[in-house]
Amino acid sequence: MTYSYYPGCTLKTKAKDLDLYARKSAEALGVTLEEIEEWQCCGGVYPQAKDEIATKLSSVRTLNSAKEKGQDLITVCSACHHVLKRVNNDMKTDEDICLRANNYLQLDEEYKGETNVIHYLEMLRDVVGFDKIKEKVVNPLTGKKIAAYYGCLLLRPSSEMMFDNAENPTIIEEFIKAIGGTPVVYPFRNECCGGYITLEDKELASKNSNKVLASAEGKGAEMVITACPLCMYNLQNNGTEHDLPVVYFTEILAEALGVK
Repeated sequence: MTYSYYPGCTLKTKAKDLDLYARKSAEALGVTLEEIEEWQCCGGVYPQAKDEIATKLSSVRTLNSAKEKGQDLITVCSACHHVLKRVNNDMKTDEDICLRANNYLQLDEEYKGETNVIHYLEMLRDVVGFDKIKEKVVNPLTGKKIAAYYGCLLLRPSSEMMFDNAENPTIIEEFIKAIGGTPVVYPFRNECCGGYITLEDKELASKNSNKVLASAEGKGAEMVITACPLCMYNLQNNGTEHDLPVVYFTEILAEALGVK
């Protein structure tokens, strides 16, 4: 199984563990990730302005690169996944955006949303399969009570992301079971940590982050896992009222597979 892989900027800087363990785990599971050549920043935030084209062009270039290789495109970072998938949806469904983006880029062949964008977790569930992962585990996290933190970007808007049930997701809990851990379901697992308001209103971001951690801790969690570098930063740096460890899901996957 070979995929085009878009790491994104943060996975090359502050979130190197998210990237490193994703690659090591993929290799252990027989999955090849081919990093997109000369990829550019996706922008980190999906632009809300209807007529905004310029900030979507780097995502279209990445999507087209995967199309030219005839491969699905995998991302790990929640923010990058969110932007790429929504821009791809624009190219599929909005004739005006599609026309204008292609006019700017002057590609050899027009891009019209042909690439299938999937998150690494979806690959684990739908392609490798959690049963197969269970067979590959050499260091099961038996007895470890782990809380999944989804945040906003993986799940919403649900009509476009189609990642999981936005109100009652299960994919990360099933992942935790596959590596031998005990998933902790808690009320704030899909609530916002305050990610994008951290610089403008740190007090509110801190309030949100502490609510998330208090919710997980209150249900007996010993650890929180996430796929989002921004959520990781917020929970670690603004959720200071709690000592609950927060790690990337790829790190505990690599640990369970014996490649950390």
